[in-house]
Formats: sequence, structure tokens, C-alpha cells
Amino acid sequence: MPENYICLACGAQHGASERPPEHCIICEDERQYVGWAGQQWTTLGAMKAAGQANRVQEVRGEPGLYSIDTRPRFAIGQRALLAQTAAGNFLWDCITYIDEQTVARVRELGGIAGISVSHPHFYGTMIEWSHAFGGAPVYVPRADAEWVVRPDSVVEYYEGSREVLPGVTVVQVGGHFEGSAVLHWGQGAGGRGALLTGDSIAVAADRRWVTFMRSYPNYIPLPRAAIEGIVEALEPYEFDRIHGGWWELTVAGGAKEAVRRSAERYMGWIGAVGS
Repeated sequence: MPENYICLACGAQHGASERPPEHCIICEDERQYVGWAGQQWTTLGAMKAAGQANRVQEVRGEPGLYSIDTRPRFAIGQRALLAQTAAGNFLWDCITYIDEQTVARVRELGGIAGISVSHPHFYGTMIEWSHAFGGAPVYVPRADAEWVVRPDSVVEYYEGSREVLPGVTVVQVGGHFEGSAVLHWGQGAGGRGALLTGDSIAVAADRRWVTFMRSYPNYIPLPRAAIEGIVEALEPYEFDRIHGGWWELTVAGGAKEAVRRSAERYMGWIGAVGS
């Protein structure tokens, strides 16, 4: 019977097949890597049997924003973020594991009206999540269409930016991938605006700063043009806070200036300032 196999390294669920695929194109790209033991696969059923579970918790200091992550840690270990709005809830970024308990908890919080993902490393089981919530649209930048390894009619491609709910806008900023994106949540940070990000703008351990990379595991930097493009894409949006892709990685205040300042520092260290 066909199965939607999941790459053990990046957590992306692939289209149904009788046996595991030979390759994961996401992991074979230079920004990721094939696991040291070679390409390996799993399924949602196997993950459930292994005792995986999700935790859903409100983000500290940000009413209406919930973090969802998997324990024990799986694949890249990112979290999803569920933003509540009067027009419906929006799921930003995706994780791989999903089960009845998670679906029930998210329904208690108001369900999901739409989904979007910052970049291919976080695609997870975005189609499963959509189907679990009535076919909620999954917004993907057209520039990253080639990386959608489980195509489905729920995927809606966009270019540039798109307001997916009132006050909720997905913004393609590029950099990490051509289609790398962030989510602008207008009601975040007490109405001052918040960005939800993945690897396109990564919150640093010193949470006054962010950083930008073509590849984090393989330590490949980005050129000046890519960094300037990210900053330029965000110029029309006001935001005072950034919530990153992992628990507790938040720039609590002054986030727009932190992006500008971090971009200048990054370009300085790659020798790009003034060139």
C-alpha cells in the first residue's frame, strides 16, 4: 500500500509511493545534508509507535501566539507558531509530527484557517496539517515550487507578498532560499507588529541580534546583495518583535532596528560594506 514517507534528516513528507524514495532532493542540496548513516525514512505511524508527541504552549509575553514542537526532538527540531486572529488562526512554519491529540488541542484554540512555511527545510507534513483542518490553504512562494515534494491542490503559490488574513501577511524576502519568507503579524507585540521567521532571518543566541545564512549546517554565508534584499523587503512593515524558529528565540523589542544593525554587522564581517 502506498505510503507518504518522511525523510529522517529534514522531516519533509514526500508523495505517496510503494517503497521509500531513493533520494530527498531537499537534503541533497548544499544547504542541507544527507544523514551520516545515509538516506533514511520513517512514517507518521512509525513516529507514533516510537512515542513522539507534540507540546503546545503559549509563547511567553505574546498573548494569542502558541508554539508547537515535537518531543523527543525530531529532524531539524524547529517549532510551528499558531497566531490567533479575529479572522481565524494562521499556522506559521510546520513540524513533521501530527496526531489526534495535537489536532484536538489546535481545534480548542480555534483551528487553522491557513498555513505558510518559511522555507523547504520546514515543510514537514504541511499537507497532512492542511487536510486535518479542512483543506486549509498552504501558501508557498512560487520561487520554491520545485522543493514541494508532496504536491497537493491545497498549495497556493504566491510572489512577493500576500495578505493571507487581515493583518497577517507572508513576505518573500529571499536569501536562504530564493523563496524564503517571513510572516508579518500586525497585532503582535501589543499591536506594534511582530515577525515570525525561520532561517531567512534567524534569531541569534544573543537575542539582540539576528543572522542570515545560505546554509547553517554547512556554514555557507550569503552575499551582500542577498542581505540588502532581505532588509529592503521588510522596509514597508513595522515590527517591534521577532519570534524565531525555536523555543525562546525571540528578539523582544526594537526588532526592526536589530535587523538593520545585524545586516550591517554581517556585511562588515564578509567584507562587503562599502564595496
